[in-house]
Amino acid sequence: MHLSQTIITPMSTQTQSSTLRKSAPSRDGTRTEVAAGRLRTLIVAGSLKPGQRLSEREISEQLEGISRTPLREAFKILAAEGLLTLEPNRGAVVTALSIQEVEASIEVLVGLETMAAEPACEHVTEAELAEIEQLHANMVAAHAAGDLMSYFQINQTIHQRMVDAARNPVLSRIYAAECARIRRYRYAGNQDRSRWGLAVKEHGEMLNALKERAGPLLREMLKKHHKGGWAVSRTVLQNDPVHHSISVEKPAPKPRGRKPKALPV
Repeated sequence: MHLSQTIITPMSTQTQSSTLRKSAPSRDGTRTEVAAGRLRTLIVAGSLKPGQRLSEREISEQLEGISRTPLREAFKILAAEGLLTLEPNRGAVVTALSIQEVEASIEVLVGLETMAAEPACEHVTEAELAEIEQLHANMVAAHAAGDLMSYFQINQTIHQRMVDAARNPVLSRIYAAECARIRRYRYAGNQDRSRWGLAVKEHGEMLNALKERAGPLLREMLKKHHKGGWAVSRTVLQNDPVHHSISVEKPAPKPRGRKPKALPV
């Protein structure tokens, strides 16, 4: 299988501009929330590349009705999520992580989800199960429609709801923060259509395990699910020229200052 034949085409420049223009303020949120939401989508989808500097003036013009003040607040929100880095004299830059850094985060997320599996099966309520089941149905529908972004967003919500069902607020908070930081890199794996279809099947099986309150089974399913997903994501990222340039571990900064004088013998 050639990855070039299975990757969904990313947003064109024209589509990107159209997406930004649709971000005008609405009743559904403040200007800051709307701006943060649209920029988040563009970053996760890869339309805004790792290392790319975001011009306040250009984005403010494209986000009709969004002035620079709420835009700066949106930058702060995305910086807190780890999607942007605010650099002196450069402004907002799309955060670039090495593959090794993403892999380390994936290991943490797998550990958190598997830790949550058994208590989630023990504590999940019928109302929560009904919500997750509805989310799963919506996710399947998004897959059938070929709507990758909607699918991915629902997918992430399902995983968060399963972790939340464990009734451990600290675990939930750490999981949510780390998920946000590497969201764009996890999204890459679903761009392989064969993996996308398999992930839907695995989600159905995990939902059944949760409904049957089979904690140990759910724990092992989650390990397999994430291992398979990351294997594909890693391959996709390694074959992407943008990510390939940052795929090696970042070297440690060299110490600055004068060399220490040699001690007398």
